[in-house]
Amino acid sequence: MRFRHPDDSTVHLAYCSNVHQAEDLDGVVAQLAAYAEPVRARLGADRLGIGLWLARGVVTELVADAGALTRLRDELRARGLETVTLNAFPYAGFHREVVKKDVYLPDWADDARLRYTLDCARVLAALLPDDAARGSVSTLPLAWRAPWPPERSEAARRALDLLTDGLAELERDTGRTVRVGFEPEPGCVVETTEQAVRELGGLDPERLGVCLDACHLAVQFEDPDAALGRLAAAGLPVVKLQASCAVEAADPADPDARAALERLAEPRFLHQTRTTAGSSSGAPAGPGGTADSGGPGGTVLGADDLPEALAGSLPTGTGPWRVHFHAPLHAAPEPPLRTTSGQLGAVLSGLLGGPSALCDHIEVETYTWSVLPRPPAGRAGLVDGIAAELAWAGEQLTGLGLKEDPS
Repeated sequence: MRFRHPDDSTVHLAYCSNVHQAEDLDGVVAQLAAYAEPVRARLGADRLGIGLWLARGVVTELVADAGALTRLRDELRARGLETVTLNAFPYAGFHREVVKKDVYLPDWADDARLRYTLDCARVLAALLPDDAARGSVSTLPLAWRAPWPPERSEAARRALDLLTDGLAELERDTGRTVRVGFEPEPGCVVETTEQAVRELGGLDPERLGVCLDACHLAVQFEDPDAALGRLAAAGLPVVKLQASCAVEAADPADPDARAALERLAEPRFLHQTRTTAGSSSGAPAGPGGTADSGGPGGTVLGADDLPEALAGSLPTGTGPWRVHFHAPLHAAPEPPLRTTSGQLGAVLSGLLGGPSALCDHIEVETYTWSVLPRPPAGRAGLVDGIAAELAWAGEQLTGLGLKEDPS
């Protein structure tokens, strides 16, 4: 789906295919038929954006086999789909029974991550619509925070220089511009915009920037306006916005809230959990937790996963808990839980509510449908849910003065 900003630029809205389980090309093509095309039909749209997640094995095949790449491009066009962005954060195995911290491997100190990301950029350059201004690839925020000794940090920095060179070479070879956005995430080397400025500042803004995930921003209790201002002041572009909502428990000591949170503590994905403590309290993070001074309400306290928080590693009397659990954009979670949709709205307003569009790729990334306490009923239920999320996101954009562009 395309929208026209008042500045006359095109803003692309898509949903991310990492919600679907597929790690070979046949599976990816089957996703398009089973889900993406029906979502487009449900919305009554002539064209639907889809942000593809392509596992390492799929990307290897597409780079090596021109026929395979042509097949994928033709399938997208035949089904009224277009791709301007890839999600290259997960490398493989994103729908294994247990993923947790494996999603951060290989990290940016490993040459495999650089090779995979450049291969994704090559594939995307071939898939881009002819009239698309550029493509984007999102990736992990360097690594999980530990272990991260100086030698691995230095190796990652060298990899980013090589990434910049590789993207420039791709543009010379193909005439297509592809940017890579590093996605701050709780618990990682880069978990806040402040850390993004520190770790990623000085990179080539024509090639590299930030993929801002609104759920992650909310979990870290970052103020959207301050975060966007910080990135802009550092010259770090927002290459892509992942439109997502976290889950919040206003009173984590409430038995009903705790019962609802326990139903979210599932075994596949990592659900980092944060709260705040007043700056004068000096309350430490619990076992296995993290602490950061970046929250507007004081120190941000963290647990690496929701079960740890529920077991006592986070205080329950200092403020709300926010959980890294991507909740459907359009729907309320089980009461008394709520989502951070207001925070997402503020991010959208900050990026697109002004005279110029500060981001042109928006990807709805709710990959957690299958692990919800009440997952959608079958294929049709998931199609309905994804369509409802995209409709919600589209309404936010038109509310900011953008107009749907059928061209």
